[in-house]
Amino acid sequence: MHEVGIVHVVRQAAWAASAYGRTAVRVAVRGTEARLRRPMEERLVFVVGSPRSGTSFTAGAIGDLPAFVDLGEVPLLKAAIPDLVERPEGEQAEEIRHVLQRVRGLAFVRRLRGVEQTPETGFVLGAALRAFPSATAVHVVRDGRDVVCSLLERGWLSARRGDESDDAQLSYGVHPRFWVERERRDEFVRASDARRAAWAWRRYVDAARAEPARTIELRYEELVSDPGAATESLAHTLGVGADELATAFSSAHADSVGRWHRDLTPQQLADVEAEAGDLLAELGYR
Repeated sequence: MHEVGIVHVVRQAAWAASAYGRTAVRVAVRGTEARLRRPMEERLVFVVGSPRSGTSFTAGAIGDLPAFVDLGEVPLLKAAIPDLVERPEGEQAEEIRHVLQRVRGLAFVRRLRGVEQTPETGFVLGAALRAFPSATAVHVVRDGRDVVCSLLERGWLSARRGDESDDAQLSYGVHPRFWVERERRDEFVRASDARRAAWAWRRYVDAARAEPARTIELRYEELVSDPGAATESLAHTLGVGADELATAFSSAHADSVGRWHRDLTPQQLADVEAEAGDLLAELGYR
């Protein structure tokens, strides 16, 4: 290729690169302007329930929808809740809003519908919904016996992990948490790992049921077997497409349903039923 041809090719390439760049910037600016015209979003979603019940999966599925964003577990909120539960609801609400709005602002997502998934939020759920009056709570319920299997596997309530802590700097181990009844704190320390795990499941589930008028309940087992039927009410409440939401939930794992049949020993099962048998029966887990 002669010199004039080479110069022409180079100029064409430079022009094309410049044109692509200008187009990309223009589109990005328009997109940003469109997002900035969207009002600040107050319709948060609080996903609550016992740890290992499918709360992370649920928050991720909702957070992947257009105009939503999964905030994950917020360590600052998680770390504050043990103290917040002792304070009046108004003060709780003020602190919850402060933490979440600061996180959302720093992440530039205040115009998206944040999905907050800290399980401990269930213990201050009334305050969280007071902090965001347009918010919705989603309570993920899973068979407590399967939850126990998963908690035993993780060892969060076991002496073998007593020198470790989570991302909110809350210690693992057998010590009584804020959610343990004061009159039973010594009993909690002496209990078996299986009973402590069932104890946690019972307390988290009871806490998350405190605001039924503004809470949608999802059964993990139903999400696995029929995500469309299980999420129909939630889709209506959130104002999203039922098929779209069902698709988001379609990857729920079925192999963890009923694992307690093979994983729990007779003694462990007896401990679970002694601690949480009444709630299991109330929820229909026979």
